[in-house]
Amino acid sequence: MLVSGDDALAHRLAAELRDVYRQQVTLLVPPSRSSTSPPADVDAPSGGRALALLGRVSAGIVRTGASRAAVNGGAGRPEEMSVTVRETDDPDDVALRDAGVETAQALALVHEDDETNIRAALTARRLNPRLRLVIRLYNRKLGQHLEELLDQAAALAVPGMDADDIDSSTTVLSDADTAAPALAATAVTGTSKIVPAGGLLLRTAERLPPGRGGTADQGLCTLALLSSTSSDPAGVEGSDDSGSDGPLLLPDDAAVAAASGRGRIVLEAVTGPEPGHGSRLSGPALPFRELFSRRVRWSFAGVGAAVTALAVASWVTAGGHPLHAAYITLLDLFSINDPAVGEEPDRQVLQLLTGLVGLLLLPLLVAAVLEALSSFRSATALRRPPRGLAGHVVLLGLGKVGTRVLGRLHELGTPVVCVENDPEARGVALARRLRVPVIIGDVTQEGVLEAARTHRARALLALTSSDTTNLEAALYARSIAPDLRVALRLYDDDFATAVYRTLRAAHPGALTRSRSVTSLSAPAFAGAMMGRQVLGAVSVERRVLLFAALEVADLPQLEGHTIAEAVSPGRWRVLALDMTAPGDRLPDLSAAPPDDGTHHTSGLLFDLHPGHLLRPGDRVVVAATRRGLAELLGPRAR
Repeated sequence: MLVSGDDALAHRLAAELRDVYRQQVTLLVPPSRSSTSPPADVDAPSGGRALALLGRVSAGIVRTGASRAAVNGGAGRPEEMSVTVRETDDPDDVALRDAGVETAQALALVHEDDETNIRAALTARRLNPRLRLVIRLYNRKLGQHLEELLDQAAALAVPGMDADDIDSSTTVLSDADTAAPALAATAVTGTSKIVPAGGLLLRTAERLPPGRGGTADQGLCTLALLSSTSSDPAGVEGSDDSGSDGPLLLPDDAAVAAASGRGRIVLEAVTGPEPGHGSRLSGPALPFRELFSRRVRWSFAGVGAAVTALAVASWVTAGGHPLHAAYITLLDLFSINDPAVGEEPDRQVLQLLTGLVGLLLLPLLVAAVLEALSSFRSATALRRPPRGLAGHVVLLGLGKVGTRVLGRLHELGTPVVCVENDPEARGVALARRLRVPVIIGDVTQEGVLEAARTHRARALLALTSSDTTNLEAALYARSIAPDLRVALRLYDDDFATAVYRTLRAAHPGALTRSRSVTSLSAPAFAGAMMGRQVLGAVSVERRVLLFAALEVADLPQLEGHTIAEAVSPGRWRVLALDMTAPGDRLPDLSAAPPDDGTHHTSGLLFDLHPGHLLRPGDRVVVAATRRGLAELLGPRAR
């Protein structure tokens, strides 16, 4: 396995391939700079000497953790494979040849620069047409075209290549896309965590135990039991060394029945996309009450009432038809009627009063026109948070990850207020299109979080590229709202664990989560390198549960076994069976059906009979741990 990258995702991915899948890994890193520095997708300013010191401590933890996890190659653990580190300025033809790309099984290109990844992918495909490529790209459309191009190049270079091998020969992923669902779900308690599968949505939800306000309903099945140390501030909730007190993934029925006091992650429902889901990005039209201010509307109402009163007075004094009286009043209002010289005094007084109202109407019309133009101009600008907003999510940072999380929260129908320091950040345009309120300012400055109505928010997501900025914003938000639900994006997983335990000990009554993007996205990249289709991942505290679509053929743990027999508690569980005929199946179950004018159905059956026998031509959707899925696919991968 070859991994080429310039940040911590490369190290995390190498460690994932070594520790979980027992693969021999060669890591290509640039020699000129630290490979564990955070990506500079958002300019995050410093917060003073204290934050600078905390930043150096954080950077030291990142470098130490990354080196220990990925470079030492399993020192002290001789039973595990090692990681060979090679330094190169650029993954060009010479560097890839020296690393053994011509005989490698898979290559992951996870550089921050998309151009570097594309150039290296084209070179690697030319050197080894059978090589499995996993490419990190943020641009979705470009990634789709690149994937088709490289698959076509592999098919032309090796005419006899199997169709399944061609489908899995190139995979384009984004760390922001793979981490965004878990980050969005962390901020919204009670909102289902969603994994797409062939046009359907696999929904998982967190259930509290019955004794703490929860229900005994287990949904379709129980996917995980949450940690039993959630009330212990000094506990190690969610970490890999929690032992029996930590989260239990894919428990059997006996374990679920015995854990009556623990929360659960359940498969709650399987539904289709929400109606009108595709049109939600367009944003609402400009409301009439935002076109004119309240003062202008009240002024128009006053002028209208005055004109009506004058018309009624003219009708009463002069007689005749009411419409004629209204017509005469309008002529007087616009000063186009003949002067009432020689007429009755009451007619002259009404004409003077009507002319005075007409004089007042002229500046009012000018003000209305100017205000309407200003409203239309500001309709494409950034919105401010409404005065009565409450129960929303405050999102800090609109870089790569923040942009994807904003899209996820909008899809879930969650109100969001964004805070961004750079008005030219990539997520500002999306927020403007979605009509999401955005505050341009430094989150570490006093008054910025107050302007985002943080004291009335349901949660805060700190997703800037600076660990110190995220930490300072979380601590300041805690001082504003002690019970606020907080989730932090921290670059290193070890540092995220330390921050999480400290904040939980300081605020035991509030929900705090710290997340590392690399730890959330590395399993999907590693899974693609192993040649399987990973539908998505659900974070269970500080562990990850994967959903994958697998062909039963050549899997001895599944082929020829019933649904009841093809279950391994704590490792994997069969959730659904694809009933679509093999010739009509979509190559990638994780994607929505193509819009080619034909009708596609996913054909996923979730209510499986325990005695159903799995045959070689079947395709199933499984939930598995990282190590369990590696064990399940180990023989075929080798």
